[in-house]
Amino acid sequence: MAEKAATAPETRPLVPHLTLGETRDQDYLNGSRCKSCNTLYVGPRLFCGKCSTPGQFENVRLASEGEVHVFTIIHQATPYVQAPYIAAIVDLKGGGSVNTNIVGIDPLPENVRFGMKVKMFTEKVSEDREGNSYVAYRFKPA
Repeated sequence: MAEKAATAPETRPLVPHLTLGETRDQDYLNGSRCKSCNTLYVGPRLFCGKCSTPGQFENVRLASEGEVHVFTIIHQATPYVQAPYIAAIVDLKGGGSVNTNIVGIDPLPENVRFGMKVKMFTEKVSEDREGNSYVAYRFKPA
């Protein structure tokens, strides 16, 4: 009986709009820019929500810096995320917005503010049974 060939564990992005580089400081978010109206989206798109043009997108590398648009303090833990934590929407420099967690500060309302400058980083958040690592993006104060 043939044995199943072992494969080396891989490092994988947790979400499809995260591109992993050779090192964690080379990771980046990718987006799509509509060629008709120049609207920028996070991740791939099939049609533009602004001008309704189908399939006319160019892939772009998104900025790793941005500002907190809105936030809330979450008090219910989820897998891999200890409560309380700061959940936010960050407006990226140059366009695009992402849902993310703000880390590196105590999750208290007085420690975060609308318009606060933040910077993206990535980290390993889990590992599967085969030893593959999964990397997610987060933001911290700039």
